[in-house]
Amino acid sequence: MNAPANRLTLSALICVIYFTVSGGAFGLEPLIGAVGPGLAIVLIVVTPLVWSLPMALMVAELATLLPEEGGYYVWVKESLGEFWALQEAWWTMSYSIALTAMLSLLFVTYLDFLFRTLGVDLGSSLGAFSRWLLAAAIISTATIVNLLGARHVGRSSKVSAAFVIGSFAIVVLIWVVRHPNPSHVVGIVTDDLLSAHGQGLLLGLSYIVFNYGGWDNASTYAAEVDQPQQNYPRAIAVAFLLVILGYLLPVIAGVGATTDPALWTTDAGWPVIAQLIGGKWLGTLIAGAGVASAWALVNAQLFYVSRMPLVLARDGWLPAALAKVSSGSAAPTAAVISCAVIAALLAAFRFSGLAVIQCLLYIPAVALEFLSLIVLRRRRPHANRPFRVPGGWLGLAYVCVAPLAFCAAVLFATLRDWRSFPGQLGLLAGIVAGGIVFYFAGRRRELTVAVPSHRVETNLQEPALSEEGGEV
Repeated sequence: MNAPANRLTLSALICVIYFTVSGGAFGLEPLIGAVGPGLAIVLIVVTPLVWSLPMALMVAELATLLPEEGGYYVWVKESLGEFWALQEAWWTMSYSIALTAMLSLLFVTYLDFLFRTLGVDLGSSLGAFSRWLLAAAIISTATIVNLLGARHVGRSSKVSAAFVIGSFAIVVLIWVVRHPNPSHVVGIVTDDLLSAHGQGLLLGLSYIVFNYGGWDNASTYAAEVDQPQQNYPRAIAVAFLLVILGYLLPVIAGVGATTDPALWTTDAGWPVIAQLIGGKWLGTLIAGAGVASAWALVNAQLFYVSRMPLVLARDGWLPAALAKVSSGSAAPTAAVISCAVIAALLAAFRFSGLAVIQCLLYIPAVALEFLSLIVLRRRRPHANRPFRVPGGWLGLAYVCVAPLAFCAAVLFATLRDWRSFPGQLGLLAGIVAGGIVFYFAGRRRELTVAVPSHRVETNLQEPALSEEGGEV
């Protein structure tokens, strides 16, 4: 168990979850360009009700029921067994390490934006190798912070969150002062919805799932949170509001300034849109916020994904060296470094096309987590849960059915258009097959080193919860 000095406080947990899930409105620009401002705003408003809120409620219940290192891996192992638990870990590690690499490339993009606003064309002077070196360097700096422990990850996340949220708040405030009539945006949205034909909906769903997902990833470091059974529901509630408002308000302001699809792209994006709203200084501020956000996202992704090889090593699936933690910082040193090295290697690949792969790996992993919620509620109905999804079985039905239906819709749309990305689907099939081979070829090994337990006592270890619940 981590000493209290090395754990995340409530405020730090909020900020780490914020960067695990969002990091501001950066990355939403292609959504508006793909589906138009009307449908984009509808997706921003509706998606939390069928995707983010159910997921946040699911995480709040299971993270307080089983507040352990490994999070969803532990949930699935307790409910569905080791095979599915290993698949859950394999899928989440695959997309999370790839996502870390993607975000390091996003840092380079926003650094280029920042230099351009200052009159320096960094992009033309950087070749592919130089961009990779810079992305690898960013991963290295996040690695250093992670090796210092959870408390330092939390502190850096608080500083970054204050800068990012504050910068977008300034953008929205300036837009409100200069454009006080909201009916202008209402007219834009209404006209666009009336003329929209659903083109680019699949791509739009991929973007919105990408930007609203990740709540479950906040569970993997539960043993490093101060009072997790009390602080997880509080932190998730605050982060949920920050994410929704952090998407909706800047997009409304941005759409009020321009609906030009050429500007709602990753090549122009928020720095250019902010410059239209408030001038060059505001564009520079947002470009700087993009750099801070991308770094904090890399930092948070590396933090949660490195806990997966840690728990897999403790269970004997990976070498025991990955289960070792620093005596000073309690950070899993080998696991952090291993994930960082793989992410740095993946940063040599192209950013484009990976969003679809990330989405399609994430969806089955999330489905297993919702199934775990149902199974654990059925098997252990009377276990003491500091937080329980409200509404009884009706509330549980909403929490599980809505996101699973959303998952099914995305999968249907994707498979219907599979010819557009055969390479991505081939890679996806290889990853899935690799997880199955990993299970059957892997041999469980007894750890040869003493590993400190990160398990938090829960009522799942208590005997005889009830006859009705099936416990003995």
